[in-house]
Amino acid sequence: MNLVIDIGNTRSKVAIFSNKKIVEQWTFDELKVSDIEKLLQIFPETDKCILSNVGKVNPEIILFIQKAIPEFIELSSNTPLPFTNLYESKSTQGSDRIAAIAGARVIFNNSDVLIIDAGTTITYDFINSSGEYNGGNISPGIDMRFKALHMFTQKLPLLNKKENNFFLGKNTNQAIESGVMNGIICEIEGYITTLQKEFKKLKVVITGGDCEFLAGKFKNIIFAELNLVMIGLNSILECNVNR
Repeated sequence: MNLVIDIGNTRSKVAIFSNKKIVEQWTFDELKVSDIEKLLQIFPETDKCILSNVGKVNPEIILFIQKAIPEFIELSSNTPLPFTNLYESKSTQGSDRIAAIAGARVIFNNSDVLIIDAGTTITYDFINSSGEYNGGNISPGIDMRFKALHMFTQKLPLLNKKENNFFLGKNTNQAIESGVMNGIICEIEGYITTLQKEFKKLKVVITGGDCEFLAGKFKNIIFAELNLVMIGLNSILECNVNR
Protein backbone atom coordinates (compact mmCIF):
# COMPACT_ATOMS: atom_id res chain seq x y z
CA MET A 1 0.00 0.00 0.00
CA ASN A 2 1.07 3.57 -0.70
CA LEU A 3 0.93 6.52 1.69
CA VAL A 4 0.54 9.82 -0.16
CA ILE A 5 1.03 13.11 1.70
CA ASP A 6 0.35 16.56 0.25
CA ILE A 7 1.28 19.43 2.59
CA GLY A 8 -0.26 22.64 1.26
CA ASN A 9 -0.29 26.27 2.32
CA THR A 10 -3.22 25.89 4.69
CA ARG A 11 -3.98 22.17 5.05
CA SER A 12 -2.40 18.76 4.64
CA LYS A 13 -4.05 15.93 2.72
CA VAL A 14 -3.19 12.30 3.29
CA ALA A 15 -4.38 9.22 1.39
CA ILE A 16 -3.79 5.49 1.31
CA PHE A 17 -3.65 3.95 -2.18
CA SER A 18 -4.01 0.31 -3.13
CA ASN A 19 -3.90 -0.84 -6.76
CA LYS A 20 -3.87 2.81 -7.91
CA LYS A 21 -7.12 3.59 -6.08
CA ILE A 22 -7.72 5.64 -2.95
CA VAL A 23 -8.72 3.44 -0.02
CA GLU A 24 -8.98 6.15 2.64
CA GLN A 25 -8.14 9.84 2.82
CA TRP A 26 -7.92 12.51 5.50
CA THR A 27 -7.39 16.27 5.83
CA PHE A 28 -5.41 17.88 8.65
CA ASP A 29 -5.02 21.51 9.63
CA GLU A 30 -1.60 20.57 11.03
CA LEU A 31 -0.13 17.15 10.30
CA LYS A 32 1.70 15.54 13.23
CA VAL A 33 3.86 12.46 13.71
CA SER A 34 1.11 10.95 15.86
CA ASP A 35 -1.28 11.20 12.89
CA ILE A 36 1.10 9.19 10.70
CA GLU A 37 1.55 6.63 13.50
CA LYS A 38 -2.20 6.10 13.72
CA LEU A 39 -2.54 5.67 9.97
CA LEU A 40 0.20 3.06 9.89
CA GLN A 41 -1.50 1.19 12.73
CA ILE A 42 -4.68 1.07 10.63
CA PHE A 43 -2.79 0.14 7.45
CA PRO A 44 0.33 -1.78 8.58
CA GLU A 45 0.85 -3.09 5.01
CA THR A 46 1.96 0.40 3.92
CA ASP A 47 5.44 0.01 2.42
CA LYS A 48 5.78 3.05 0.13
CA CYS A 49 5.35 6.77 0.74
CA ILE A 50 5.66 10.04 -1.14
CA LEU A 51 5.52 13.51 0.40
CA SER A 52 4.87 16.78 -1.43
CA ASN A 53 5.39 20.02 0.43
CA VAL A 54 4.53 23.60 -0.58
CA GLY A 55 3.97 24.75 3.00
CA LYS A 56 5.94 23.92 6.14
CA VAL A 57 6.67 20.35 7.17
CA ASN A 58 7.79 19.23 10.59
CA PRO A 59 11.20 17.55 10.03
CA GLU A 60 10.25 14.96 12.67
CA ILE A 61 7.57 13.69 10.27
CA ILE A 62 10.15 13.01 7.59
CA LEU A 63 12.49 11.29 10.05
CA PHE A 64 9.65 9.10 11.31
CA ILE A 65 8.55 8.09 7.81
CA GLN A 66 12.12 7.28 6.77
CA LYS A 67 12.37 4.84 9.68
CA ALA A 68 8.85 3.42 9.46
CA ILE A 69 8.36 2.92 5.70
CA PRO A 70 10.86 1.06 3.45
CA GLU A 71 10.36 3.19 0.31
CA PHE A 72 10.12 6.97 0.84
CA ILE A 73 10.30 9.82 -1.69
CA GLU A 74 10.17 13.51 -0.91
CA LEU A 75 9.12 15.14 -4.18
CA SER A 76 11.69 17.64 -5.45
CA SER A 77 12.95 19.12 -8.71
CA ASN A 78 15.30 16.14 -9.01
CA THR A 79 12.62 13.46 -8.72
CA PRO A 80 12.15 11.44 -11.95
CA LEU A 81 8.68 12.07 -13.40
CA PRO A 82 6.29 10.07 -15.60
CA PHE A 83 6.32 12.89 -18.17
CA THR A 84 8.88 15.15 -19.86
CA ASN A 85 9.24 18.41 -17.94
CA LEU A 86 10.27 21.29 -20.25
CA TYR A 87 9.87 23.95 -17.54
CA GLU A 88 13.01 26.09 -17.39
CA SER A 89 13.01 26.89 -13.64
CA LYS A 90 12.32 23.45 -12.23
CA SER A 91 13.72 24.34 -8.80
CA THR A 92 10.98 26.94 -8.27
CA GLN A 93 8.10 24.93 -9.73
CA GLY A 94 5.54 24.01 -7.08
CA SER A 95 5.36 20.31 -6.31
CA ASP A 96 1.57 20.53 -6.31
CA ARG A 97 1.69 21.67 -9.94
CA ILE A 98 4.01 18.80 -10.83
CA ALA A 99 1.69 16.32 -9.14
CA ALA A 100 -1.42 17.72 -10.85
CA ILE A 101 0.26 17.36 -14.23
CA ALA A 102 1.14 13.74 -13.42
CA GLY A 103 -2.46 13.15 -12.32
CA ALA A 104 -3.80 14.52 -15.58
CA ARG A 105 -1.48 12.15 -17.43
CA VAL A 106 -3.02 9.24 -15.50
CA ILE A 107 -6.61 10.24 -16.26
CA PHE A 108 -6.11 11.46 -19.85
CA ASN A 109 -3.18 9.39 -21.08
CA ASN A 110 -2.00 10.34 -24.59
CA SER A 111 -4.21 13.45 -24.68
CA ASP A 112 -3.58 17.19 -24.81
CA VAL A 113 -4.64 18.45 -21.39
CA LEU A 114 -5.09 21.84 -19.73
CA ILE A 115 -4.84 21.48 -15.94
CA ILE A 116 -6.48 24.18 -13.83
CA ASP A 117 -5.76 24.19 -10.09
CA ALA A 118 -8.06 26.69 -8.38
CA GLY A 119 -6.88 27.30 -4.84
CA THR A 120 -4.97 30.12 -3.15
CA THR A 121 -3.76 30.88 -6.66
CA ILE A 122 -5.14 29.66 -9.97
CA THR A 123 -2.55 27.78 -11.99
CA TYR A 124 -2.84 26.79 -15.62
CA ASP A 125 -0.59 24.02 -16.92
CA PHE A 126 -0.50 22.27 -20.29
CA ILE A 127 0.80 18.83 -21.19
CA ASN A 128 0.58 17.53 -24.75
CA SER A 129 -0.40 14.11 -26.04
CA SER A 130 3.28 13.09 -26.23
CA GLY A 131 3.69 13.61 -22.50
CA GLU A 132 5.62 16.89 -22.80
CA TYR A 133 4.87 19.55 -20.20
CA ASN A 134 5.19 22.86 -22.03
CA GLY A 135 4.69 25.30 -19.16
CA GLY A 136 1.88 27.21 -17.55
CA ASN A 137 0.73 30.38 -15.83
CA ILE A 138 -0.14 31.56 -12.33
CA SER A 139 -2.81 34.11 -11.41
CA PRO A 140 -4.52 35.17 -8.15
CA GLY A 141 -7.19 32.89 -6.73
CA ILE A 142 -10.75 33.91 -5.84
CA ASP A 143 -10.12 34.88 -2.20
CA MET A 144 -6.87 36.64 -3.11
CA ARG A 145 -8.71 38.84 -5.63
CA PHE A 146 -11.37 39.85 -3.12
CA LYS A 147 -8.69 40.64 -0.51
CA ALA A 148 -6.59 42.63 -2.98
CA LEU A 149 -9.52 44.89 -3.90
CA HIS A 150 -10.10 45.60 -0.21
CA MET A 151 -6.46 45.98 0.87
CA PHE A 152 -5.22 48.16 -1.99
CA THR A 153 -8.13 50.62 -2.03
CA GLN A 154 -9.50 53.01 0.56
CA LYS A 155 -13.22 52.28 0.39
CA LEU A 156 -13.96 48.94 -1.25
CA PRO A 157 -15.34 46.36 1.24
CA LEU A 158 -13.98 42.87 1.80
CA LEU A 159 -16.39 40.38 0.20
CA ASN A 160 -16.40 36.62 -0.27
CA LYS A 161 -17.36 34.39 -3.17
CA LYS A 162 -20.99 33.47 -3.61
CA GLU A 163 -23.27 32.46 -6.42
CA ASN A 164 -24.65 35.27 -8.56
CA ASN A 165 -26.59 35.42 -11.80
CA PHE A 166 -25.73 38.90 -13.00
CA PHE A 167 -22.99 40.05 -15.35
CA LEU A 168 -22.98 43.79 -14.63
CA GLY A 169 -23.22 44.99 -11.04
CA LYS A 170 -25.82 47.59 -10.13
CA ASN A 171 -24.08 48.58 -6.89
CA THR A 172 -20.53 48.45 -5.52
CA ASN A 173 -20.88 45.04 -3.87
CA GLN A 174 -22.32 43.51 -7.02
CA ALA A 175 -19.62 45.19 -9.11
CA ILE A 176 -16.92 43.56 -6.95
CA GLU A 177 -18.63 40.16 -6.92
CA SER A 178 -19.20 40.15 -10.66
CA GLY A 179 -15.81 41.64 -11.41
CA VAL A 180 -14.00 38.90 -9.54
CA MET A 181 -16.14 35.92 -10.50
CA ASN A 182 -16.84 36.81 -14.13
CA GLY A 183 -13.25 37.90 -14.49
CA ILE A 184 -12.12 34.41 -13.52
CA ILE A 185 -14.73 32.74 -15.72
CA CYS A 186 -13.67 34.82 -18.74
CA GLU A 187 -10.03 34.09 -17.91
CA ILE A 188 -10.60 30.34 -17.84
CA GLU A 189 -12.70 30.41 -21.01
CA GLY A 190 -9.94 32.42 -22.68
CA TYR A 191 -7.31 29.80 -21.88
CA ILE A 192 -9.55 27.01 -23.13
CA THR A 193 -10.48 28.82 -26.35
CA THR A 194 -6.89 29.78 -27.12
CA LEU A 195 -5.54 26.26 -26.65
CA GLN A 196 -8.43 24.66 -28.53
CA LYS A 197 -7.44 26.59 -31.65
CA GLU A 198 -4.26 24.53 -31.83
CA PHE A 199 -5.30 21.39 -29.94
CA LYS A 200 -8.75 20.45 -31.25
CA LYS A 201 -9.27 17.51 -28.86
CA LEU A 202 -8.11 19.39 -25.77
CA LYS A 203 -9.15 17.91 -22.43
CA VAL A 204 -9.65 20.26 -19.48
CA VAL A 205 -9.44 19.16 -15.85
CA ILE A 206 -9.92 21.37 -12.79
CA THR A 207 -8.89 20.67 -9.20
CA GLY A 208 -8.18 22.61 -6.00
CA GLY A 209 -10.23 24.08 -3.17
CA ASP A 210 -12.50 26.09 -5.49
CA CYS A 211 -12.81 23.25 -7.98
CA GLU A 212 -16.46 22.39 -7.36
CA PHE A 213 -17.51 26.04 -7.09
CA LEU A 214 -16.07 26.84 -10.52
CA ALA A 215 -16.53 23.60 -12.43
CA GLY A 216 -20.32 23.83 -12.61
CA LYS A 217 -20.09 27.14 -14.43
CA PHE A 218 -18.64 25.47 -17.52
CA LYS A 219 -21.04 22.54 -17.95
CA ASN A 220 -19.44 19.86 -20.12
CA ILE A 221 -16.25 21.75 -20.93
CA ILE A 222 -14.38 20.83 -17.75
CA PHE A 223 -13.79 17.56 -15.90
CA ALA A 224 -13.55 18.09 -12.13
CA GLU A 225 -11.22 15.90 -10.04
CA LEU A 226 -10.65 16.94 -6.43
CA ASN A 227 -8.01 14.23 -5.94
CA LEU A 228 -5.92 15.08 -9.01
CA VAL A 229 -2.81 15.99 -6.99
CA MET A 230 -3.07 12.83 -4.87
CA ILE A 231 -3.50 10.67 -7.99
CA GLY A 232 -0.47 12.34 -9.53
CA LEU A 233 1.67 11.87 -6.43
CA ASN A 234 0.80 8.19 -6.36
CA SER A 235 1.74 7.94 -10.03
CA ILE A 236 5.13 9.57 -9.37
CA LEU A 237 5.72 7.21 -6.44
CA GLU A 238 4.94 4.14 -8.55
CA CYS A 239 7.12 5.47 -11.37
CA ASN A 240 10.12 5.71 -9.04
CA VAL A 241 9.81 2.48 -7.03
CA ASN A 242 9.27 0.46 -10.20
CA ARG A 243 12.29 1.89 -12.03
